[in-house]
Amino acid sequence: MSFIDTIKTQARKNKKTIVLPETSDSRTIEAAVKILNEDFAELILIGEQEQILSTYQDNAQVLKKATFLHSSDTALLDELIELLVKLRAHKGMDKSKASEILVNDNLYFGAALVKAGRADGMVAGAIHATSDVLRAALQIVGTAPDSKLVSSFFVMVVPQCDYGLNGTFVFSDCGLCQNPSAEELAHIALSSAKSFASIMHEEPMVAMLSHSTYGSAKHPDVDKVVEATKIAKSLDKNLKVDGELQLDAAIVPSVGASKAKGSNVAGKANVLVFPDLDAGNIGYKLVQRFAKAEAYGPITQGMGAPINDLSRGCSADDIVGVVALTALQAK
Repeated sequence: MSFIDTIKTQARKNKKTIVLPETSDSRTIEAAVKILNEDFAELILIGEQEQILSTYQDNAQVLKKATFLHSSDTALLDELIELLVKLRAHKGMDKSKASEILVNDNLYFGAALVKAGRADGMVAGAIHATSDVLRAALQIVGTAPDSKLVSSFFVMVVPQCDYGLNGTFVFSDCGLCQNPSAEELAHIALSSAKSFASIMHEEPMVAMLSHSTYGSAKHPDVDKVVEATKIAKSLDKNLKVDGELQLDAAIVPSVGASKAKGSNVAGKANVLVFPDLDAGNIGYKLVQRFAKAEAYGPITQGMGAPINDLSRGCSADDIVGVVALTALQAK
């Protein structure tokens, strides 16, 4: 069974409701049909039901399994307007502005559905920029109570690899945080550990990566990783996290035993936290291209509820995969 099929099987055991707001895009509808047929998540499609079913008549019976919501539902719109005004009153939001936003922007409408508890998560970005998706998510859903920032991760599935969890890793942050401070890096580590646990249902072993292992090099960049490790340990005393570690010390048992004696992570890491976005982005692409790894992401973490972004070049199958991962992130 492939990684993504395993994720779908897990999601099917405790089905969550995911919003797909970009119903004007055919890839979204194609993905919705696949998700409904595979029955691993409940879906809310934002749009006029009659119009969508008429446009996609061949799949109308399947699509009827979804819930269709639209701003023309005045009772629902009033509920979401009240919610948005409450959330953004300190920024000058009033009922008129809230109504205009919710009627004209499906991203805000979808995020409001999540915040209102009508859905567990949202997936968008097929026809919107990442900045638009994240803006709606942060303004409506916000960060999780125990998180100070939103970051991202990739699930990397490396073929014929004995490292990590049978070749599966979480890499972070590879998509959002440019040059995190020590404190921010610590929070990325904590969020990444939670992401690994929620998706893989295994214990996370977090390596704080560097070009140095246990003081083998001296540089302010190394100091940042050392400090981040200390902060992460202080914030979660039960988390298995260690650093600073070079990549080989983090994942290769013999190297970890040699370079980082006494470490409870070295040689066994399955969560790799990179010191900055350059390293993370280059790192995941190296593994994806040279090792022929499957790369699922970027998936956001640290939000009050999972709202995930898509590449505008995504396929319907990409959307299906992100919905499955989003469903597992949902509480």
